[in-house]
Formats: sequence, C-alpha cells, structure tokens
Amino acid sequence: MANSFNTVFYTGVTSDLQGRVWQHKNNEFPKSFTSKYKCYKLVYYTFFPNIEEAIDEEKRIKRGSRQQKIDLVASENPNWVDLYDELDS
Repeated sequence: MANSFNTVFYTGVTSDLQGRVWQHKNNEFPKSFTSKYKCYKLVYYTFFPNIEEAIDEEKRIKRGSRQQKIDLVASENPNWVDLYDELDS
C-alpha cells in the first residue's frame, strides 16, 4: 500500500486481500499506520500457496531498502495505479 504521493509504504500479509484493503481504504482502524500516513492505494500484491511463504516474503520486503521497494512496485506497476479494482476480476 502507498500514500497518494507514493512516498510512504506499508507491507502486510492477509488471507483476504480485497477485504483487508477495503479496511485500509475506509479507516476501519483509525490509529493504524495506514490511517495515520494515508496509505490507501494498493500498488503491489502477490499470492502464495501458504502463509509461511507469504510471511517470508513480507519480511524480505520490509528488510529491503526504500529503493528496493520502489523498484519492486515499478517493475510490476510502472504507473503506480491503484490495483484494488482489479481484485474483483
């Protein structure tokens, strides 16, 4: 998730991506990081066959530098569009 200026990033894991992004976008948790920094745009996601692999990838991304996060998003979503609507497809 990113803010509207693509300057703040949030990385997380969920078994319900569409529902979790909806929660972020609707400030369901007003004291959360995404609410505080207005990270309402889904700019990157990937699916894994099991939660252990997903958590490993989350940790890898979080350990990475800011530039590595930017490069990851740009490689899959070069226009930094909000991918939330494509989750219905």
